[in-house]
Amino acid sequence: MTIVSENVIPGNHGKVFGTNAENRTSLNNIKKAILRIDGIRDVLIDEKVFPIELTVHTNDVVSIKEIQKAAISVGFHLIPKGLFPL
Repeated sequence: MTIVSENVIPGNHGKVFGTNAENRTSLNNIKKAILRIDGIRDVLIDEKVFPIELTVHTNDVVSIKEIQKAAISVGFHLIPKGLFPL
């Protein structure tokens, strides 16, 4: 494991996660829980793909596990997608 694979690094790319949430209320609950974490800048939801994806942008290095724990606290799971190509 590397710092890039275990954390969300600040920048324009963010980190994409798939989720098992299916409705807007659930997605908004996940978004609110993630936004409570220090260092999170914004969370974008893409409902046009399956599974639904959330893109998390940060101002600081934030652990993927911390983001996943926030989603679990509201009853859902987030699975990080692969690394973006450089």
